[in-house]
Amino acid sequence: MDFSRLQTSSKIGDAWVYPAAKPLASGLLAVDSDPDHRLYWEEYGNPAGEPVMFLHGGPGGACAPDMARFFDPARYRVILFDQRGCGKSEPTVASAGPAVALRKNTTADLIGDINKLRDALGIAGAMHVFGGSWGSTLAMAYAIAFPQHCASLILRGIFLGAPEDLEYLYQGNAATFAEAPYALTAPGAYIHYPDEWAALLAVLEPAERADVMAAYKAIFDMVPATDADRERQLHAALTWSLWEGVISNMIPESGATGKFGDADFALCFAQIEAHYFANHLFIEPGHLLGNADILASIPVHIVHGRFDQVCPLTQASRLVEALRGAGAEPATYVVTNAGHSAMERENALALTAIMDGLPTIGA
Repeated sequence: MDFSRLQTSSKIGDAWVYPAAKPLASGLLAVDSDPDHRLYWEEYGNPAGEPVMFLHGGPGGACAPDMARFFDPARYRVILFDQRGCGKSEPTVASAGPAVALRKNTTADLIGDINKLRDALGIAGAMHVFGGSWGSTLAMAYAIAFPQHCASLILRGIFLGAPEDLEYLYQGNAATFAEAPYALTAPGAYIHYPDEWAALLAVLEPAERADVMAAYKAIFDMVPATDADRERQLHAALTWSLWEGVISNMIPESGATGKFGDADFALCFAQIEAHYFANHLFIEPGHLLGNADILASIPVHIVHGRFDQVCPLTQASRLVEALRGAGAEPATYVVTNAGHSAMERENALALTAIMDGLPTIGA
C-alpha cells in the first residue's frame, strides 16, 4: 500500500513573505588569538536600516541564507554570523579538530564576539536581537550583560539549558533501555521518536547509557588512533546530529537529512553541543531567570511550538512566569501548532509577523 500521501511537510516551503536574497556584504572578522578565531558574517537587507543581530542555534548550528527571510529587506539591516568553531568561521571543529576549535569557545566569548561584530560593522546604538533555541539562550545572556544594546528580543524555541531540559532530550529511558526499550520510565523526546532514539543509543554500550551525554562526549574527546576510531567518532557525530535534526520537525521528511547528515556539519554541531552541555552552557545555574528583571526592561517577543520536542513548551512557560514575576508581560507570546524548527511554517510566519509589527527603534 502507498501511504506517502499521508505525510505532508510542516516546513515553510513557498509560503515565505520575503524572497530569497544574496548578501550585500560578507567577511571574516578576527576576534581572538591562540587560536585565531575568525567569524564569518553576512549582511542582508537595507544597509541604512534598523540593525538585527541574528543568533543561530545549536550551539554549532551555523547560519544559512534563508535565515534572512524573516525580515523586511526594505526596513532591516540583518547580520548573520557563524559562531566560533562552526559554519564558515575559522577554525572549525571539522577542519582543525576540537582541541583547537573548542579552545576559547564559551558563552562569554560569544557575547564578546557580538560586541566585536557590532563595532566592526558600525552598529553604535540599540539593535534587535533575534535568536532561536540555543540562539534564544545566547540572546538572553547577551541582553543581561548589555541591555543598553537591545531594542527588543525576538526569541523562538526557548532553551534554558537546565539539567532537566537536557535530560529530556538526551537521557530519557536510556538507563533501562536494554531491558525495556519501550517503557516510559522517564519523560523524554524518545516517546515520540522511538526508532531514532534506538539509533542514538545503539552507538553506546548498555553500561554507557547511564549518562548518554557523557558517553558521547568521551567519544568526541577521543584522539583517533586508527581508521576504526575515526569512523566511530564520525558515526557518533552523525547520529547525534541526525537525532536533533529529525526531532526538530513535527513532521520529519522521510529520507531527507539536510545539513544534519553532512559529515562536516555533524562534526561541528555534535562536538560543540557536547562541549557546551558538559559545561552547563558556561552559564551559572539560574543566571537567565534570576536576571528576569533585566530581561523585563526590554520588549521580549516569544514564539514557541506546542509540539517542540527539542525544547518543550515548559521552558517558555518558565521564562514567561519569570518575566511576570519581574512585573512585565512578554511583548508577544505566540504558541504555534508546530515543532521546534524556525523553518516550520507556523513558526516562520509568526516570527515574520512579529518583525513586521515591531515599533521602529527610537520612535
